[in-house]
Amino acid sequence: MTGDEKKLRSAGWFGDEWHQGFVSRGWTKNQGHPEQMFDGRPVIGICNTWSDLNPCNAHLRILAEQVKRGVYEAGGFPLEFPVTSLGETLMKPTTMLYRNLASMDVEESIRANPLDGVVLLTSCDKTTPACLMGAASVDLPTIAVTGGPMLNGKFRNENIGSGTDVYRFTTELRAGSISRLDYLEAEAGISRSDGHCMTMGTASTMACMVETVGLTLPSGAAIPGPDARRKRLGHLAGNRIVEMVREDLRMSRILTRPAVENAIKVNAALGGSTNFVVHLLAIAGRLGVELELDDFDRLGSRLPHLVNLMPSGEYLMEDFFYAGGLPAVIQELKEHLHMDTLTVTGKTLGENTSGAQCYNRQVIAAIDKPLKEAAGIAVLRGNLCPDGAIIKPSAASPELMQHCGRAVVFESIEDYRARIDDPNLDVDKDCVLVLKGIGPKGFPGMPEAGKFGLPKKLLQQGVRDMVCISDGRMSGTAYGTVILHVAPEAAVGGPLALVQDGDLIELDVEKRLLNMAVSDEELQSRRQAWTPPTSVVTRGYAGLYVKHVLQADKGADLDILVGGSGPDVYREPR
Repeated sequence: MTGDEKKLRSAGWFGDEWHQGFVSRGWTKNQGHPEQMFDGRPVIGICNTWSDLNPCNAHLRILAEQVKRGVYEAGGFPLEFPVTSLGETLMKPTTMLYRNLASMDVEESIRANPLDGVVLLTSCDKTTPACLMGAASVDLPTIAVTGGPMLNGKFRNENIGSGTDVYRFTTELRAGSISRLDYLEAEAGISRSDGHCMTMGTASTMACMVETVGLTLPSGAAIPGPDARRKRLGHLAGNRIVEMVREDLRMSRILTRPAVENAIKVNAALGGSTNFVVHLLAIAGRLGVELELDDFDRLGSRLPHLVNLMPSGEYLMEDFFYAGGLPAVIQELKEHLHMDTLTVTGKTLGENTSGAQCYNRQVIAAIDKPLKEAAGIAVLRGNLCPDGAIIKPSAASPELMQHCGRAVVFESIEDYRARIDDPNLDVDKDCVLVLKGIGPKGFPGMPEAGKFGLPKKLLQQGVRDMVCISDGRMSGTAYGTVILHVAPEAAVGGPLALVQDGDLIELDVEKRLLNMAVSDEELQSRRQAWTPPTSVVTRGYAGLYVKHVLQADKGADLDILVGGSGPDVYREPR
């Protein structure tokens, strides 16, 4: 063994000459590993979010084998381990409730075991930020390999997009515009291969974020899940992580403030998910990278929208890959980016993307001929959201960007469900729909209920968008003039809790304002009469979550998890 190899973290287990080494080597050999695997070579953890309960991650078991091949080929020793898998389609009440729990699982699994580097296998929405948060708190050499998008959905002779067209078909069914048979036929064709949602939803957005900040190999975000090139990407990631361990290229050297700024700017060009905001805030917080809500507006809101993907466009991720993928977008934005940021390749972002080209301008627009100008996520302020709220202009109706309307208030998700289709509901197309109680503490878990269906009687009149406000989130695949992440949330006494039916709500996205036309005196009177809601949870992890979760403008991480503890085991037992 060389001097460098003796310094490997795994030597504290496998290199020990006494009891610890006897147990660590001896019991690991029961898996058939020969003696030479314990000769001081880098031990690589393959952190796998595979689960039958998470359809978007179901192919990661196969992808893990490709990563292992690459690790072995490069002279490493791969050890795969499972972590909590967060499946958006099946998990209730919301995967966001468990994002922080999954990050704890990842962090402690890495730190507690004889690992020198880690490959994170992620796919569905929250699995990517959860794994990055956990890995960041340990800060070993790390590569992420996302599962890739599904192939385009199909309905008769048209492409349909996961999530985005679910909302469309459901809306049309409620309006009576399509039949139940049409609806079921669309269901059969919308998810037809391995992979995550193929729109520019949260899964695709987070995969693009990972590539932008340099934590995956070039072009890794957009390769379709069933494409053989994704398997090859896994193999190459296995090769590279062994080299990264030898170079001691840790996550903290890659995920820096300039890299985070790049991610915000690229997300604007992508028309990426609003969930990007709450996830990037939490990831940055684990590494101590300074990041505030207003940075998203300052850095990204004035940049053009370039990528013509649902829900802010027409195409899907398979088309995006063939058009040149993320490297082509980065080349369009290069004058706005820090092209000297370090990546997992050991090269800079500029070096990784220097030869990138666009092959379809219908999918990826040129920066001098964008789809929309200044379409990045906007941060709103006002007496309704003193700590901020966000809106995604690229997915909203231009005619509603400046609007004043009468509030129609739902005190809870249950209240909404009970009354939204009541033909006697006092609502018209100019009203502003307000939903309370779906924030981090109030629900709990901040579900994707912020894009809620419009009143049935208005749908039947042809109305398809209204201003909607909540303290919750919306799916990255959703669209509409939806104001989200209102902070402080209603459950902790934020001004949202004080809104009443009939209050005039004033929205001006250009001026970044969201106000209710209610006097300070009246708000104070309402506050004195307000009583905090009783939490629906009191014990277990959910009870811990409610006690410690931060507000949306801080990333909704747990206060006890912010920062990191490094890779050292807390105490040696012997």
